[in-house]
Amino acid sequence: MITRHWTGQVKPAEAENYLHYLREELFPKLRQLKGYLGASVQRREAAGATEFLVISSWQSMEDISRFAGEKAAVAVVSEKAQRMMVSFEKEVRHYEVAYAE
Repeated sequence: MITRHWTGQVKPAEAENYLHYLREELFPKLRQLKGYLGASVQRREAAGATEFLVISSWQSMEDISRFAGEKAAVAVVSEKAQRMMVSFEKEVRHYEVAYAE
């Protein structure tokens, strides 16, 4: 299993809208993709923004590439999501899960 980690800073007034976007728009689309196993969303208040860490789980890097394209390390951030952001990482980090309970 591979996890995909990405962080974005959302305008404080948009934090709930961003969560709604993830739950109601993005994650339902991801659930249709082969190899997508699920995601978790963490949040914390940061200086002038609400920071979100999104971790999605996938069966393989090949499955991630079907979602993200050939450059799988490049973040996939929709225009709608970008309008809610103060800033966001342009690249993601991938980890092979070594152990999980």
